Amino acid sequence: MSKRFVVIVLDGFGIGAMNDAARERPGDEKANTLRSILSDYPDMKLANLEQLGLMNAFGAESNNMKYCESANFGKSELMHFGADTFMGHQEIMGTLPKRPTMHPFQEKVDEVYHHLKENGHKVEFVVRGNLRYIVCDDYVTVADNLEADLGMCYNVTAPLDYISFEKEYEIAKLVREVVTVGRVIVFGGTGNTMEDLYRAEEIKEGKFIGIASAKSKSYEHGYQCLHLGYGVDENVQAPTILGKAGIPVTLIGKVADIVANKMGVSISCVPTDECMQLTIKAVKENEQGFICTNVQETDLAGHSQSSMQYRKILEKADRGLGELLPLLTEEDILVVMADHGNDPDIGHSKHTRECVPLLVYKKGIQGRHLGIRKTLSDVGASVCEYFGVKAPQNGTSFLNKIQ
Repeated sequence: MSKRFVVIVLDGFGIGAMNDAARERPGDEKANTLRSILSDYPDMKLANLEQLGLMNAFGAESNNMKYCESANFGKSELMHFGADTFMGHQEIMGTLPKRPTMHPFQEKVDEVYHHLKENGHKVEFVVRGNLRYIVCDDYVTVADNLEADLGMCYNVTAPLDYISFEKEYEIAKLVREVVTVGRVIVFGGTGNTMEDLYRAEEIKEGKFIGIASAKSKSYEHGYQCLHLGYGVDENVQAPTILGKAGIPVTLIGKVADIVANKMGVSISCVPTDECMQLTIKAVKENEQGFICTNVQETDLAGHSQSSMQYRKILEKADRGLGELLPLLTEEDILVVMADHGNDPDIGHSKHTRECVPLLVYKKGIQGRHLGIRKTLSDVGASVCEYFGVKAPQNGTSFLNKIQ
C-alpha cells in the first residue's frame, strides 16, 4: 500500500500581502503576485491548480479560472521575518523562526577576523577606503551578500580549484558561530581564480562590500553551495525526523540545496519541466515517503519582473501537476503551496511579504476548508503526523481537516 506525502513549493507565488507587510517590509502592503499576473494576463488558464482550489485560496475568480467546490484549500501566513526562500523552507520543514539581525559586514568584520584567527586560520583584511572584508587561508573571501536584502546575509566565496569545498564550509561554520544575520551562504565553483573574485568586488550604498556572485564566475563550472541559517536545527525538522525513523525523504530542486537531508535523497535542479518529471519519477519509484519539490523558476521570473515569464512557468508547473495527480492513491496527500511572494509588478526585484496558497489533494476528500494557517510549519507538522513520527519544533497539523 502506497503512503506518500508530496509537497510542491511554487517559489515566490504569493496571493496577497500579509497584514503586517507595511510594518515589516514597507511597500509590500500593495503586493499580490497572482493578482499582478492575472492583471497582465487575464485569460491565463491553470486547469489543475484551478481544480485544486487556487482561486478559492485567492478569494476571487478570473476570466478563465473559477472557484472549485470540491477543492480542499486554505492559505498560510509567514512566521519567518521578511520574505525569504531559505527561511521559508526551514519554516515549512518545522523550524520555529528566530529573528535575525540585519547589518553590514563592517559591524562584524573584526569579530569574525579574530574568531577565525583563534581557530588557527590565516586571516587578512582587504581594505577599500573605509571598508574591509576578509580573505581566509588565501582563497576564501568573507564579505557582504549583495543579492539579497542588504545586511541580511554574508557570503563565503572561494575558487574550488585551490581549496576544497569542505575546507571552505568549515570556515563558513566558524563565521556562522559569531554572526546573527539570517544566512551565511558558502559557495564556490571551479575554473575561476581569486582574480575573478576580486574583479567581481562591488560596493553598495557606501557601506556594503562583497563579491557579486554572478560576476565571480562561480556558477559556470563545478558550482557547490550551502546555506547556514540563523537558529536552524536540522534535528527538529521533518526530513531529519523522518530519516531517523527510516522513512524515505526525497528533496528536488532548490530545496535540495537549502534543507538538510543527510539520510535521504537530494536532487538539485532548476528547469521546471525537469523538476516536475523528477517528482513524478520519485512518486513512481517510492511506495512510501516524503517528497518535496521546489519550483524555482517562478521566483526567478519574479526577480526578473516578468509576468510573462511567470505565467509560462506556472503553465509548465500546472502541466506537471496534470501528470502527477493520476498517480496518487487514496492514501497519498499532495500539497501545493509557496514560501513567500515575488510580485513581478511591484516595482522592485525583491521578494514580497505575502500570504501563500495552501492547496491539499487527497483522493476521495472534497470541499474541506483549512482556514488561515499562522505558519508554513503546519505543513511539516502534518507530514510528521501522517507518518506517525514525533512532531517538528513548530507547527500544527491540519490532517484532522482532511480525514
